[in-house]
Amino acid sequence: MADNKNILVTRFAAIGDVAMTIPTLYDVCQAYPEKNFFMMTNSALAEIFINKPNNLSIIGIDLQEINSITKSWALTKETVKKHSIDLLIDLQDEWPTQLMRLSAHLSGVKTIHIDKGLTEKKHLIRASLKILLPLTHAIDRYRETFSNAGFDTTPAFENIFPKNTASPSIYSAITEPKHKNEKWIGIAPFAKYKEKIYPLHLMEQVLRDLSSRHNTKIFLFGGGPYEQKILSEWARKYPSTITLAGKDYGLNVEMALFHDLDAMITMDSANMQMASLAGAPVLAIWGATHPYCGFGGWKIPEENNIQLPVPCRPCSLFGNKPCITGNFRCMTGINPSIIIDKVNKLILK
Repeated sequence: MADNKNILVTRFAAIGDVAMTIPTLYDVCQAYPEKNFFMMTNSALAEIFINKPNNLSIIGIDLQEINSITKSWALTKETVKKHSIDLLIDLQDEWPTQLMRLSAHLSGVKTIHIDKGLTEKKHLIRASLKILLPLTHAIDRYRETFSNAGFDTTPAFENIFPKNTASPSIYSAITEPKHKNEKWIGIAPFAKYKEKIYPLHLMEQVLRDLSSRHNTKIFLFGGGPYEQKILSEWARKYPSTITLAGKDYGLNVEMALFHDLDAMITMDSANMQMASLAGAPVLAIWGATHPYCGFGGWKIPEENNIQLPVPCRPCSLFGNKPCITGNFRCMTGINPSIIIDKVNKLILK
């Protein structure tokens, strides 16, 4: 299939899932500069493809354009014709992209799709007789899919900022450049599902300790109205603390700020994925989910995954199921001092 010239790649939905395409996609584009790659994804996520290769084009669409058979069919035919697509690589394999594959196939386009390993994932999250072994990471599944299409690569991606630099001018609306010996710490205390969120009263203890330190600045990351309210209260209560929640600076600005952090504390969330891709030293706190599921952050060292060996973990792939014991021990059992000690090791390196 590597004989194909114009390749359409599809991945929609959650920002973390789309972000995880970047290491593989950038490596493939760099390895095959004579090919033209078109990444179709949510229009709102187009800006995370920072410093993309020259032969990669981003096609951002409103998800309403693929929410029915007729719309999905029409969009695929239009895209195939416009860009002379001769291969479609589906990195999602769910009904919208399955319809797109069928439409492309009937237009004479070759197609290939990801193997998501659903059976082994079920064995990992079942309530009893778990097989607690690390599964293939989503990024590697993306790489295997490209390889199956004839695009073999050697992993080379480090982070989205060439030569490991991000200009402070990008985030100048948030803060001035870092002072000499100043430490910057990010905290993203929320996730899509509550079973993945470290209890806020415990996270506030972490913030209280870190914000009291000399020559330290804290940045808080969040989204919706509830998160904005909590983080605004924290920013008012604790010195040298800035909240970005509700500011709408843009994903590219946040990514540049991530890059210059000395430590980033996150849940299993999109912020974990984006911060790790930006080159931030990430500390990821895990509750209902587990790095073994294959959705850990990019190159996060094992010692930076903060988690307890609770036997019911992981109870779901995405954290979207209620705690089966009701005591949420996987999170409440993590003492704030553990997180603070991990931060100390990072910023004192």
